[in-house]
Amino acid sequence: MEQMDLLQAFEIIVDKAKNSSLGEKFYEETDSYLEFVSDKLDISKRASAIMALFADRCDDSHIQFSDFTDFLGCRILSLLRYANEIQELVDKEYVCRNRDEGFYYTIPMEVMEAFQHNERYNPMDVEELTARELFDKFDELFTKCRRRKIDKQVLRRKLRALVAKNEKLAFVKAMASYDVDADDMNFPLFVLFCTLFVVNGDDDIRYHDLEFIYKEGEAEWLGAKRSLSQGDHLFFVEKFIEYTNDDGFVDRESFKITDDAKKQLFSELNLSSMRGSRLKGGMLSFEDISPKQLFYNSKEQRQVEELTSLLDEEHFQRIKNRLKEANFRSGFACLFYGAPGTGKTETVLQIAKKTGRDLIQVNVSEVKSMWVGESEKNIKGIFDDYKKKVKQLAKAPILLFNEADAIIGKRQVGAERAVEKMENSIQNIILQEIEQLDGILIATTNLPENMDKAFERRFLYKIQFEKPDLNCRTQIWQAMIPPLNDADASYLAGKYDFSGGEIENIARHFTIQSILHGQPENMVKSLAEFCESERLEGSRTKRKIGF
Repeated sequence: MEQMDLLQAFEIIVDKAKNSSLGEKFYEETDSYLEFVSDKLDISKRASAIMALFADRCDDSHIQFSDFTDFLGCRILSLLRYANEIQELVDKEYVCRNRDEGFYYTIPMEVMEAFQHNERYNPMDVEELTARELFDKFDELFTKCRRRKIDKQVLRRKLRALVAKNEKLAFVKAMASYDVDADDMNFPLFVLFCTLFVVNGDDDIRYHDLEFIYKEGEAEWLGAKRSLSQGDHLFFVEKFIEYTNDDGFVDRESFKITDDAKKQLFSELNLSSMRGSRLKGGMLSFEDISPKQLFYNSKEQRQVEELTSLLDEEHFQRIKNRLKEANFRSGFACLFYGAPGTGKTETVLQIAKKTGRDLIQVNVSEVKSMWVGESEKNIKGIFDDYKKKVKQLAKAPILLFNEADAIIGKRQVGAERAVEKMENSIQNIILQEIEQLDGILIATTNLPENMDKAFERRFLYKIQFEKPDLNCRTQIWQAMIPPLNDADASYLAGKYDFSGGEIENIARHFTIQSILHGQPENMVKSLAEFCESERLEGSRTKRKIGF
């Protein structure tokens, strides 16, 4: 046994467990190996047997009791006798339990990495933390819980341990002022409110930010939600939180920590730096957008000019008021669609520049989390944050969903898989938010044929961006490469049916080449070579080029 390691012990235990029903003979034959695992991991021998079975399925993210019955040659009732041992493994965080979808288990990758090094997994070093480190640990735990890597019971136990081992911090001492201690049922909710503010700068906390720390539909959450909406929750009584205020009207579904509570609880932290948003990438000021000349075919030109005029603040407010009077939706939802490289994204930037509107670009890949359930919260949070920006700023900013194909595609009929249900849920949220929009949303897509009909109906303005015609291509060539004369620009435009983005790409290649080697003797020949290269590259792969 001197040369034994955890993985070898697990392997022997699993081999002996096959068709054993985990009976007395199994425990007799594996006693020394179970004792080795028990001492190494600080768990009971019976828990060590179950740990070996879990470790043997470490590549499975949905381990269930029933997965072991055929292997062990026993009924599932026999395995139910190991409920205490499984809880022991959950408490140690060697396995994670998920009750939300079918009651399954997973083994975190970091646990198996520790076992590979013949080491016990130690989740966190939690003693003598700074205030900022404490909140980072809180955030780490809440993120794991939200992503279902740990269950609610483990979350509460870990939060209590963090507080107990850092009781010298001013934040921990100040908690007593709000009649909340680590054993209180409101304790996790209190810590979550504080973490959302410290880590995200969040002064617009909503129910969907909070509910994940409770079991779905459990009485504790229903009671907390009811008392929060009625304003008689302990947190209101203790003046820890208050409703947000919207132009003098109380929003009973949005909460913030009071200024007095912030001063008392976060004295160790720099409050001025605590600002953030769920809007990925932040907000781009219209003043920071570089002006750029764009060229369109005649139809697109008229449509873009009309939309730009409508979004001029004076026109925008007047039209919004008239729409409201007629009981129509007052928000502007627009769709820019067409082939890659035709100027959709750059047009949004230039409209923002000309109308003096800041721009918020949503990163769709960041919104669509791999964790089922979190994507819906992300998208709802984005619209909640956008509404707040609309009310704060003198001019409504533009909310841009760039390359939105992934979230406005056709909904799945009869969706059964979790991912399909998530996709449909995201789309339903966006459809509802467009209905209630009080600002400006622009989505761009290269694949309009895949768009769900429900979205098509909700976009007030739809502008198709086609590849530039001959006259337009000629103007783009001359704008990109000023030394070109009319004849040469017309020749290149006629020979190569490129989009504006492709022409810009060629112009960049040409400029770099000129910097390195000087101006070529035959400019048109050199440009034609780059055109042929671009044509070959384009034929090999579908390129997404924006300009």
